[in-house]
Parts: sequence; structure tokens; C-alpha cells
Amino acid sequence: MKGKFIVLEGIDGCGKTTQIKELSEWLPKSGLINKNATLIKTREPGGSILGREIRDMILNNDKANPPSNLTELLLYYADRAEHISKIILPALQNGNWIISDRFSGSTLAYQGYGRDIDVDIIKKLENIVCPNIKPDITFLLQISPEESIKRRQNKVADRIESEGLEFLKKVNHGFQLIALENNWKIIKASKDLKSISQQIQTSLINKFSLNK
Repeated sequence: MKGKFIVLEGIDGCGKTTQIKELSEWLPKSGLINKNATLIKTREPGGSILGREIRDMILNNDKANPPSNLTELLLYYADRAEHISKIILPALQNGNWIISDRFSGSTLAYQGYGRDIDVDIIKKLENIVCPNIKPDITFLLQISPEESIKRRQNKVADRIESEGLEFLKKVNHGFQLIALENNWKIIKASKDLKSISQQIQTSLINKFSLNK
């Protein structure tokens, strides 16, 4: 039986890490996962061994030598190609479940809408790198760009997080369009942690309990 692929998306500071932790504790007890299946937590960039090195290259906040926008885009797709071949595809084929902190939607939002790279170019790369790999369900944790910056004010920012409010507004707008186009589950992440977790859990029960 093919496994399930769950993705959490959203701008920086939206609470993905917290919700993935909550979800990884709840799912094994939910009755949705086959008793022989494993739950795997992963992320992009950096889900594979090589991907961790690529992550360091992408997020290194070296202002003296930043990569070009195209280089950045291609690094993300190198990371994704490795992530799919070494982590995601084998797990799904073995019937395991995956929760990923970001996937292709983030590339479209950050590099397409944020960096103004032609969306058609990104979609062509997507078709090359992962033509048959699509999440079973994607959640967009929605907060405002202003709230994102406020939540991260005491954190050391990586290169992408350092781009500022206007960049974040463009990314946030991109996420809204992508979510609507692809029928993602949009959750207001400004609510309390328990309420957000409950909405995610309910969506998963509604989707997967019918497919078991």
C-alpha cells in the first residue's frame, strides 16, 4: 500500500515546526496509519544527506557573496531531486507516511513570486524533478508578513529570512494564490496552538479515514 505525503507550508514564523511536532505525536495514535508503517519527518531544503550541504549553501547569510536568483532556484531543485530519490519516493513505496516542512509550493512562492523568476520556468523544472510526486494534502499556515517579522525578532535570521517586509509580502501573496489554485487547506495560524492542531487533525481524519 502506497504511503501518504503531508506537507506544511507558510512564510517564516508561521509555526510549521511546532505543528509538525504536534502532528508527529498525534498521527501514530490516530488510527490512520497502518501499524506496519513508519512516520518520517523531513524538510526542504535539507531533507537528505547531500541536501543538508545544499541547505547550508542556500541559507548562508554571507552578504559579500550571495548566489544569483537563478543559482538559488537550481540549488533548491538539486536539493529536491535528491530528497525525492533518497527519502520521499522510497518511503512512499514502502507504505510509510511523510510529513515535510516545505515542498514545491515554497519554491514557487519564494523564488517565483518573491524573486520574480518566471513561474513557467519553475513549473518546467518541477515537471522534470518530480513529475509523479505530489503531496496527498498540503496545509498553508497563514499569518501576516508583519506577524512573521514580529515572531522572529529575537532569532538570528538566515539569508532568506533577512530579505525584509516587502519581499515577504510578495511571498505571502504568492502562497495565497498557490493555495487557492491547488486546493490546499488554509489555516489561520494566528490562533492558539491547540486550535490549529485540531483543524489539521480534523482535515486528516476527513481525508484519510475514508481512504483506508
